Amino acid sequence: MTIVDISDISIELFITVMIFLLIIAPLVSLGVLRLFQGKKKVGFSLIGGSIATYLVFQLVVNLLK
Repeated sequence: MTIVDISDISIELFITVMIFLLIIAPLVSLGVLRLFQGKKKVGFSLIGGSIATYLVFQLVVNLLK
């Protein structure tokens, strides 16, 4: 096992990634859960929301670089 060097990542980028991961991951998991429960409209809207959040995340990360 090796140690990952994150010294070249700015603190703003690191915090941005952590915040967006805290938003995107629960939306995807709740969307999948709702799909298994048979609530397709809510499930697809949650997954769509996570995709939209990911696109916003990509825009923000490109602006921070």
